[in-house]
Amino acid sequence: MNESPVIASSPSSPVTRSWWRETEAPPAVGSFRQHYSATVSWLSALFLILSLAAVMAMASSALKLDRFDEPEQALSLMVGRTMDAEEGLRRAPAWEQRVMEWVSGDGVSERAQAIAWYQELAVRSEDPVVPLELAILQAESGQIPQALLSAHEWNHLAAPLPQYAEIVRAAYSEEPPPDRDAVEALQGRLADVLPVGWFYDRLMRRLAQRSGHIELASVLQDQSDRRADRLYAYSRRLTVVELVIMFIGSGCLVMIWRASRAGRNSIRLHDPGIPPPWPGRVGAAVLLRGGALGAIIMVMCLIYMPPENASLRALAIPLTNVPLLALAYYHLFRPAGMTFEEGFGLGLPWTSVGRLMTAVLAVVAAGLWGEWVMDRVAEQWQLASHWTEWFDEDLVWGTGSLTMVSLIEYVILAPLFEELVFRGLLFAILRRKFRFLPAALISAVIFGLAHGYGVVGLISVCWSGVLWAWIYEKTGSLGPGILAHAINNFLVCLAVMSLLRFG
Repeated sequence: MNESPVIASSPSSPVTRSWWRETEAPPAVGSFRQHYSATVSWLSALFLILSLAAVMAMASSALKLDRFDEPEQALSLMVGRTMDAEEGLRRAPAWEQRVMEWVSGDGVSERAQAIAWYQELAVRSEDPVVPLELAILQAESGQIPQALLSAHEWNHLAAPLPQYAEIVRAAYSEEPPPDRDAVEALQGRLADVLPVGWFYDRLMRRLAQRSGHIELASVLQDQSDRRADRLYAYSRRLTVVELVIMFIGSGCLVMIWRASRAGRNSIRLHDPGIPPPWPGRVGAAVLLRGGALGAIIMVMCLIYMPPENASLRALAIPLTNVPLLALAYYHLFRPAGMTFEEGFGLGLPWTSVGRLMTAVLAVVAAGLWGEWVMDRVAEQWQLASHWTEWFDEDLVWGTGSLTMVSLIEYVILAPLFEELVFRGLLFAILRRKFRFLPAALISAVIFGLAHGYGVVGLISVCWSGVLWAWIYEKTGSLGPGILAHAINNFLVCLAVMSLLRFG
């Protein structure tokens, strides 16, 4: 009788692991509900997809400007202050200029972006000051022929554009210069049209210099220099803070890497960590239902909540996330015998403060380095976030109480609830099915799409999402991600306020 050969696998043969599929998730612990309606799950998924599609459509639409009551004043303030800060940088010592240009870029791309934004606004706005400021910006950026061509076209349009055309030609063309009396008369007219700032100073200085009015040109130069130095001082202080965080955090990253090479996790804060001890299919059912309920509440808030009431608007963040968190507690945490503190790793002892701060500094530094790289790439490819994505009217023009509510929304509520949902639940549940990188990328992309930004903003948010997922994976606690998210949002708010509010 012939015996078929027996092929034995060598015990030393390497076990092939999938690069994307998680094969080592711990078994579920607890008694979980077994059956969920497939119809409800599919309807919830469809509603979530439609909600994300609507957010993406709004992000790619030209209607971004419509959310501002006064987009003309907003863009004028932002571009004028940015140009002033550039002037302040040029007055700094040479070594400081090199450091600041290394951190923030050389400013050339910023002018090109500002011109593009003004051209976009000029198409939609009926305010005649917009084309006037665009012509000043073009002329001061070396595009004098384009500015004069625009001024020539204004001769055939309604007042006051023909009068603005005369002023632009008097300032930038080779026509005979105006006399001192004419310039002094124009000064009063322009003060009624242009707000005091970069656009007004630049145009009046050109007129004063061409007319030989040295006293007026000197006064305008001093006024401009003081404002530029003040704005640059704010920018420099913020840059120093970011550089300190980057280099201290980089040291923390090196320490974490060296410990990892030695087989140790030096920043572990909580167990069991990731993947969580509940079934992935139950988690998916909870995510779909809770997410759909949250999207419905968000739609209701957009329809019925007055947008000018910042306190009610801030409440929208917890309101839209409470259904998902409640379902997660009832169907995931409680059956596993866990509280929220245990499930999210938030109950940390004081003895872990050192490891917590090391993790936070490391992930914030990694985020800043990533932003630096993205800025250089965007500069090279002439890409930029649209200015409407980061200009916040409450932070810039709001009353003290309104600004405080906005800061609470951005620095406390958004980091807390977004980390609980996108990392604590979405990423954690994906880790039952996928290995780290696919789970982090999927959750980060969904996180980015939910913000409704353009391409550059989406990539930036995705990078942050991956980092916060990584630190959750490494520490087993949402605490470092929440703090890092809060610091990131606070730095953004501080940058906006230092440039546009305090200056």
